[in-house]
Amino acid sequence: MKAKDILESIFVKEMIEVTTNLYNHGWDERNGGNVSYLLKEEEVIPYINVNKVIREIPMQFDASELATKLFLVTGSGKYFKNVENAPAKNIGLIRIKEDGMSLELLWGLEDEAVPTSELPSHLMTHISRLSVDPNNRIVMHCHASHLLAMTYSHDLDEKSFTRTLWKMCTECLVVFPEGVSIIPWLVPGTNEIGEATAEKMKETRLVVWPHHGIYGAGKDMDEVYGLIETAEKAAEVYTYVQSQGGIKQTITDEQLLDLAEAFGVVPRKEFLESPIALH
Repeated sequence: MKAKDILESIFVKEMIEVTTNLYNHGWDERNGGNVSYLLKEEEVIPYINVNKVIREIPMQFDASELATKLFLVTGSGKYFKNVENAPAKNIGLIRIKEDGMSLELLWGLEDEAVPTSELPSHLMTHISRLSVDPNNRIVMHCHASHLLAMTYSHDLDEKSFTRTLWKMCTECLVVFPEGVSIIPWLVPGTNEIGEATAEKMKETRLVVWPHHGIYGAGKDMDEVYGLIETAEKAAEVYTYVQSQGGIKQTITDEQLLDLAEAFGVVPRKEFLESPIALH
């Protein structure tokens, strides 16, 4: 039976759409940013021969916890603006080998291209998020402009940073009630930054990399893109508010709790100033 065209698969179409949108937002300039998508073998089998390995790629990280799992990933040094017109050159389908120290390329990443240099961070985050929610399949990193700017002008304290975002847009507490995490500035592409991010991902789905960007994780492309988009919108409003002379009035903690009750979410209690119990 002839395999279907992988370019017609839902997962490739989703990857093309999200990378295009991230680029058009200005959040992934040049070759900035990366995305990984955990796939099930049954989703892939109609499109490729999973027993045909194009080549093996070594990895400086033990990903044996993800052995045999399949990921659609963006390529190292690849520009998101080119994914739509040349997907096979800019993204690839990989499988983690049993030893966890190398990858098997099953499709894409043509011309000897390799997965994003942030792959260890992605895989560590996938491990963390799967331990929290087995339905988490997406990890996304971008340089969201206003969130990036905010890391220069706002205290890098998770509680105050989260509270500012929650109070800039009413929907924020509903979208990310657990708040956002922040790690110290670390060299990108290293296991160290991956380990720090993965540890924070046990608590939140958004992790800010100061002076660099943001990491998001969740169950599907819409959830993760929407998480980042919502936090970025709040940071944009914060920028406008600061330029207009600062905060004169805002959403109160009491109102945040009313909001949580109305939408059935539980905000992170230690991020609320008032010792008001949930209603």
